[in-house]
Parts: sequence; structure tokens; C-alpha cells
Amino acid sequence: MTSIAAIAWVRVCRFDDIPPLGARIVPAPAGDIAIFRGGDDRVFALRNRCPHKQGPLSEGIVHGCQVTCPLHNWVIDLESGQALGADNGSVPVIPLKIEDGFILIRPIGETSPPV
Repeated sequence: MTSIAAIAWVRVCRFDDIPPLGARIVPAPAGDIAIFRGGDDRVFALRNRCPHKQGPLSEGIVHGCQVTCPLHNWVIDLESGQALGADNGSVPVIPLKIEDGFILIRPIGETSPPV
């Protein structure tokens, strides 16, 4: 079992690099990650693919703590990754934290909680 102290966090950008209600893409070997800044300045990271037709969520419209996919208007909750309304599906949520003004993500596959 991996200890919390052994988890590697990766610095991806400054908090201020993401505009309110905006997004940035972080390339990753398993697929791009979208970093979102919600309307309340909370930050979220999701796999950059809608569960419906794999649309690029980073190109969608962020509203509150949700994003609307640009392809077919599916609304995804940024906190849970779940599709909302009548749509069914989910997007993997990537653990992140903010430290000294920088956004850090935990590599895919780690299962320990953020510190």
C-alpha cells in the first residue's frame, strides 16, 4: 500500500493562469486532463472527455461548478464528474490541490487521498 507521504504531486500551472469560469488542458499519457475554475473560484480536474461522445470538455461553457459539453450539451458536475439531468454517465475526477498559488494534480492511478 502506498503511503500518503509517498504520493507524487505534479505542479501544472498557477491558480491565476485559469480565468474565472475557464479551463486549461494538461497533457497526460493516459489522456488530456482539463483543469476548471468554477464560479466560486474552486478548482477541479477531470479527464477531458465527455462520457457521451468524448467531446472536449475544456472547450465547453463553465457555469457555476458545472461544464456543458460543446458537442451535445451534456452538463457535467465538476466536483463529482457525473452527468446531470436525464443524461447518464461520468468522467473520471483527478485529485488536485492548491499549494503556494500553484495547482498540483496527483498522477492517474494513485488511490490515496490528497494531503
